[in-house]
Amino acid sequence: MAMSRRELLLGSLAAARLAAPATPRPSLCLFSKHLPELAWKDLGRVVRDIGFDGVDLTVRPKGHVLPERAAQELPQAVEQIRAAGVEVPMITTALTSAADPTARVILATAGRLGIPYFKPGYWLYRETDDIETRLGEVRRAAAELAALGREYGIVMGFHNHSGSFVGHSLWEVREILANCDPRWAGYYFDVCHAVAEGGAAGWRIALRLALPRLKMVAVKDFYWEKRDGRWQMRMCPLGEGMVEWTDFFATLAAARFAGPISLHLEYHPADERAAIAHDFEFLRRRVREAYGL
Repeated sequence: MAMSRRELLLGSLAAARLAAPATPRPSLCLFSKHLPELAWKDLGRVVRDIGFDGVDLTVRPKGHVLPERAAQELPQAVEQIRAAGVEVPMITTALTSAADPTARVILATAGRLGIPYFKPGYWLYRETDDIETRLGEVRRAAAELAALGREYGIVMGFHNHSGSFVGHSLWEVREILANCDPRWAGYYFDVCHAVAEGGAAGWRIALRLALPRLKMVAVKDFYWEKRDGRWQMRMCPLGEGMVEWTDFFATLAAARFAGPISLHLEYHPADERAAIAHDFEFLRRRVREAYGL
């Protein structure tokens, strides 16, 4: 029996939907700093059981992998985490110079293991610094680290952090990254710190600035609290602070961001794992809503 024109059209639309590529989705990761007591195998299992896609693995002093042991320990850590069914899409390091004796080993090993992204360490403004001079120093150091990452196929994401950190403002980070190849260096955008530094409109402008070369995202929440006569950041569970999560994730989804999102808990809950699970559920719901999953 011949198909009607309407049936043919509906069939074509269904076929087109099946053929269309799936909506890209970010990888939801836990910053391993928050489970320091766990061995690699247990870290992978706990993260998997909560529902995460991956681990943002610390490769730094007092981290899950010690920098001086990276050649031996990083492959073992990644193997055991992957065996639990989760990935390691990024590592967090303390590297601030390509001349650091551990830098080449860390990045070479991570690149060989297929880890796509790394976060460098932090540079601070010192009381005696000339700001332009300090920015120039950090710009050169970041460019050298990005170039080293390029040698081994691993992309650098520069983390914006409020306070006396170089790069507390996205405009600073933009200047620091200006001479870096955007394929190998970009933003590790922290919306909490962007809100703290930029206020109601500033974080939105900062995110728009970062989007063309956005590599990774950090999520945490806070509100301002007056303590000891000074306004200070009070870190809190996701959704209880000042970050406008619905607008934030809608912007990421519209840009089809599909990189790692690393969950941080910078407050101090009585039950760390319960708090991680609570914040993860909040994060997962917001991502599903924004990405239409």
